Amino acid sequence: MKIVISENKHELGVKAAALAAELIRKTIGEKGSADIILATGTSQFQTLEQLIKEENIDWGKVTMFHLDEFIGLPLAHAASFRKYLKERFLDKVPALKAVYLINGEGVIPEEIAHLNGIISQHPIDVALVGIGENGHLAFNDPPADFENEDPYHVVNLDEPCRMQQMGEGWFGSLEEVPLQAISMTVRQIMKSKYIVCSVPDERKALAVKNSLLEEVSNMYPASILQEHAQCTFFLDKNSASLLSEKVVA
Repeated sequence: MKIVISENKHELGVKAAALAAELIRKTIGEKGSADIILATGTSQFQTLEQLIKEENIDWGKVTMFHLDEFIGLPLAHAASFRKYLKERFLDKVPALKAVYLINGEGVIPEEIAHLNGIISQHPIDVALVGIGENGHLAFNDPPADFENEDPYHVVNLDEPCRMQQMGEGWFGSLEEVPLQAISMTVRQIMKSKYIVCSVPDERKALAVKNSLLEEVSNMYPASILQEHAQCTFFLDKNSASLLSEKVVA
């Protein structure tokens, strides 16, 4: 695992996007196309903002999946991750080869079966992810399921996760935050060839410390990334504030 610590979240976004762009270009050059995963949430603002500025990416050869979506949340809702990706990414780059967004409003078992069938035919080359204040990876809250081999599944959102969603301004109250979501599984994320993990802000510092310094445990879901062969963590000084000097060095 590589750890890159920036002065601030804006520098973090520039560096994370530069690596992601490099890996996407490299993959297209090697196999003629690229399959990617994009994350959402406030932690991805700077990374996605910079990624759309990266040059010489043939987006027409890129297929995109995303990590998770609330169950029962309308597309028009401010917290919809489909809306987020459309406004912050898809509307700002040339048309992709294909886009597979999660629909949390329909018949959920059918939607999951549909997505599982598609992504099983698309080995992921580059995954852009973040981690939650509770250490979750996608919406796999602790204790996360490390064994599920299916690409997507239904998860229950714990209170710290739902509090984070409210605290970031996506919802007006805790009661408004859905109790469930469709999430990519931990095992599916770990199948990605390359993982670019962007984690700014001091409120993520404890989760970062647990993810990087504790033993791999489903109580610290993102700690599983320690076992990935090609994962780079992008932190700012605030999110890295609880790491030891040895790790920082």
